[in-house]
Amino acid sequence: MQKDKEQEGNMQTETPQTMKAIQIHTYGGPEVLVYEEVPRPRVAPGEVLIRVCAAGVYPGDWYRRSGYTNFPEADRPPMSVSLPFIPGSQVSGIVETIGSGVSAFHEGDAVYGLLRFPGEVPAECYAEYVTAPAFDLALKPASIDHLHAAAVPMAGLTAWQGIVEHTNLSAGQTVLVNGAAGGVGHFAVQLAKARGARVIGVASKRHETFLRELGVDVFIDYATTPVEQEVRDVDLVIDTVGTMEYNSLLLTLKHGGRLVWIGLRPLKNGMGTEYAEAGVTIEKIQVRSNGAHLAEIGELINAGRVRVTIDAVVPLAEARKAHERGEAGHLRGVIVLHAAE
Repeated sequence: MQKDKEQEGNMQTETPQTMKAIQIHTYGGPEVLVYEEVPRPRVAPGEVLIRVCAAGVYPGDWYRRSGYTNFPEADRPPMSVSLPFIPGSQVSGIVETIGSGVSAFHEGDAVYGLLRFPGEVPAECYAEYVTAPAFDLALKPASIDHLHAAAVPMAGLTAWQGIVEHTNLSAGQTVLVNGAAGGVGHFAVQLAKARGARVIGVASKRHETFLRELGVDVFIDYATTPVEQEVRDVDLVIDTVGTMEYNSLLLTLKHGGRLVWIGLRPLKNGMGTEYAEAGVTIEKIQVRSNGAHLAEIGELINAGRVRVTIDAVVPLAEARKAHERGEAGHLRGVIVLHAAE
């Protein structure tokens, strides 16, 4: 009898071997996102196991889910990931287990990160648990909850790396942000302001009040005003829309100016080279995981200099609704999946 009780106690404390997650078994629309039982990942050296509280959603998630069918066939990336797979690259959660060789974090730490990005295989964040390389993580900003923290990594790092690393923007310069109300755009506006820049925000009229609250100095409604006719002598354009063909925003740049192009599709028609006649440069950037950069962004968030905006919160089990919202477009901020408290 005593032995039976001991065995029962051991069973109660044994770590579960499975978890709930979203899996994709076939490429297609949002309906292919299946909430089901899957094996729980095992932590490896240099990694931590995170209990996921929230997972960020970004356009690449639904592009991959569809098999990139919204891209021209010649521009589609190779589908190297094996089916089924768990999507997602952004996470905020609690460290559950520490792998060997990890000293920067401890069990119980609240962390956030963009995991294993860029990479051919998703980091599997649409789940109750995920493993993460320690150097992809930073402590979650104490001033925000997990939902808001999960909205930061992809968009925040893209804006940070585009502005701080690729351009070294300085005080007094003028920045134009195209798609200023979106995930990357609203971070780009605030990071540019934090560096002392004058910011022109381009978006639809319904986002004007929101963007002025974020600090834009000039707002332009792209639906009614041709930007290139109203703006000149810009030092830097951050184009989060990723215009495919000739980009009229080049006309807003001063001689020696730069356009940073953010989009999943490759540049075309000679874009990415020096435009000798205008003396401007186009550069397409690729965001990458970086825990140290996230720590710096977190300091700005805690100091109240960067505000995180969520477009929608959707339960993990209903990830289909998050993808439907994303594909509808005109987002204000980032979509987030709620996995646990």
